Amino acid sequence: MPPRSFDSDRRATAAQAVRGLVGMGALAGVLVALLALPLVGTAGVSARDGADWFQREPAGLSLTPSPQRSRILAADGSTIATFYYQNRVEVRLDQVAPIARKAVLAIEDSRFYEHGALDTRGTLRALVSNLNSGEVTQGGSGITQQYVKNLLLEQADTEAEQRRALEVTPARKINELRYAVALEKRLSKDEILRRYLNIAYFGDGAYGIEAAARRYFSKSAEDLDLAEAATLAGVVRNPNAYNPRLHPGTARKRRDLVLNRMVELGWIEQEQARRAAADPIELDITETPNGCTESRAPFFCDYVQREILTNPVFGRTAKERERLLKQGGLTIRTTLDPQTQRAAQRAVDRHVPPKNSAGKAAAEVLIEPGTGKIKGMVVDRKLGPNSERGKTWINFAADASHGSSIGMQAGSTFKAFTLAAALEEGMPFGTRLMAPHRFTPTGYENCDGESVGDPSVGLRNSAESEGGRSFSLVTGTHHSVNTFFLALQREVGLCDTVEMAERLGMKRADGKPLEQVPSFTLGANTVSPLRLAAAYAAFAARGEYCKPIAITSITHSSGRKLKVPSADCKQVMDEGVADAVNYVLQGVLTRGTARGLGIGRPAAGKTGTVDDYSAAWFAGYTPELAAAVWVGDPRGGYKYPMSSLCMDGRCYGPVFGATIPAPIWHDSMIGALSGRAASAFHRPPSRYFSRGSGEDRIRVPDVRGMRLSAAIARLRAAGFTVDVGDEVDSTVPEGRVAEIEPGPGTAHEPGTTVTIRPSSGRPEEDVPEDAFPDEPRDPFPFPDGPEDPPIPD
Repeated sequence: MPPRSFDSDRRATAAQAVRGLVGMGALAGVLVALLALPLVGTAGVSARDGADWFQREPAGLSLTPSPQRSRILAADGSTIATFYYQNRVEVRLDQVAPIARKAVLAIEDSRFYEHGALDTRGTLRALVSNLNSGEVTQGGSGITQQYVKNLLLEQADTEAEQRRALEVTPARKINELRYAVALEKRLSKDEILRRYLNIAYFGDGAYGIEAAARRYFSKSAEDLDLAEAATLAGVVRNPNAYNPRLHPGTARKRRDLVLNRMVELGWIEQEQARRAAADPIELDITETPNGCTESRAPFFCDYVQREILTNPVFGRTAKERERLLKQGGLTIRTTLDPQTQRAAQRAVDRHVPPKNSAGKAAAEVLIEPGTGKIKGMVVDRKLGPNSERGKTWINFAADASHGSSIGMQAGSTFKAFTLAAALEEGMPFGTRLMAPHRFTPTGYENCDGESVGDPSVGLRNSAESEGGRSFSLVTGTHHSVNTFFLALQREVGLCDTVEMAERLGMKRADGKPLEQVPSFTLGANTVSPLRLAAAYAAFAARGEYCKPIAITSITHSSGRKLKVPSADCKQVMDEGVADAVNYVLQGVLTRGTARGLGIGRPAAGKTGTVDDYSAAWFAGYTPELAAAVWVGDPRGGYKYPMSSLCMDGRCYGPVFGATIPAPIWHDSMIGALSGRAASAFHRPPSRYFSRGSGEDRIRVPDVRGMRLSAAIARLRAAGFTVDVGDEVDSTVPEGRVAEIEPGPGTAHEPGTTVTIRPSSGRPEEDVPEDAFPDEPRDPFPFPDGPEDPPIPD
């Protein structure tokens, strides 16, 4: 087909304009006739019926509120994010500057308060103007008709309905006018104007005059001056052509036209118009982010969004829920504490930078004990495409239902559930169990009574020096001894341990039940920081578990309150049991695997290191706040382990729970709790001290010079294991102890092996018989030395 010529295009355009003018003339005649029919007394019955049909309120007339943007607010009322299909902020008429109302009326419908649904004079005037100019330059629709057009367009659910709402036909115009007639009967003029100002499109994504004022001038509609009001009034006729940001010259001419019209009507003085038109349009653009990507708490925002989009309480279908969020003008008040969020984000980004050289990631969730309120939720990434460095769509802090994460193995943080189960069964702190170097996982039954475990698989400790001796509940926890907890789990029962974890809200991040395997206590299940933080918050709340919640209230634009998920707080363990757990876990920060990472106030916690250093955790709490931190590799921890991690020029060697996660927790908690009074944990019931405090480091007695049998008996009575080494040359009589290792007076755990070496001696008659009594005069002659460094978890 040959290309069309310029002349043919011009003829086509002219023909289209003629058709439009003819159509407008015919339409104007039809509309005037229809309105006049009731006034003609000699009209026939059919004419009267037609007029009655026109005047009757059409079926299906709906005055649903205009779509409005929803806001997510932090606990202090500050905005976290906005959601919308149309960026709109509904306002009352008195919240629009009077000069702005005049400007819109002047250019769109100056006789609005004088005529009914159809301004016959205005329609005919527009027709004459268009015929004289040879093109359509003025519309004949008044404010009411324009409101109806916008309303029908908004209520169109399908593309076909949208096309019908926009088509230029007499049928559509007559239908609109029928609606307009009905509205003029139902609503006051002020109410119609208010609705129109809130529904009209002002370009640049701004719907309604309030959103437009904020978009173009960074102010409210009630603060607009004359020049700004005239600019916005001029945009409405053609929001694309008169967009002041995109087309400042055209927009300025249109503004000046509005000013002149206001002068013609006598609504402003000529001098006012001259001053307002003297300068170019000065914009002060404000961006209104849509969604979570630009939020200051992006992953918390995403969690809230998914809470609404996935919960049937907010709509039967996904489409209904999305429409509610993006059109309902919701005010969503949340639990987020900005101070806590900032402290956590700084801590995570400081220790695991978003674009770190090792490709590692970190996530943390902070929850208020006793309420379940999520006070902070952070990931060391921006929310965005995974293909861009330093971004991810996956919320590593939450379950799959709220962020696509399938969870991460929890490591030794699960030992706290075994400890809690043991204490609930009445085991005192001084309860001791042997922790072998390797443990064969036999003798376990799941909650169905089935035997589980593979005798061919040997489980071991993370440090070989930990095994081969006994530990108490306290010291076994402080040093996070794997084989001790495997033995303890078998003692209390695998099912009891699992049920304790379930009572504390634990489930796999993919939503499936926890796997009941011997390595349960070692954290074999994949979970989220969110659930782990909520579980540890229950310890802080003295056994009261609350489901984690992010939303405190939702108010619809209509003022209606929506139902929100409840924390459903329940007492899941005796207060005394929780107090005992807190007593033990406090020592992790003072004498255990996280020694030296206290925060200057009562705190407790547990480190966690996953097999082969594939991930590391720390979960800790005070009576006021609980948090869980995960550090690992999104590409796969076993494929990219942290066995010899170097990141951004800093090398850590193998990464344990105390290496990176615990310092993140430490920094987060200090920042989050700054300025808040500290509370103390409660003392555990006395029954847990029936075998001592469990803090059982004891000094090695000085048995030098004692006969070998007496020395062995003395050391064993003190709780040590004894090994007799080779003889050494000494002036000590033969058969008596010449040397002892570890040295006398040093403090060690019961069960520690003490090596004694007998003397080769010299003639016994050369040494006075009473020079070496069987018992030393002072069995503890040396002051306590420094405590041993913590054993890595």
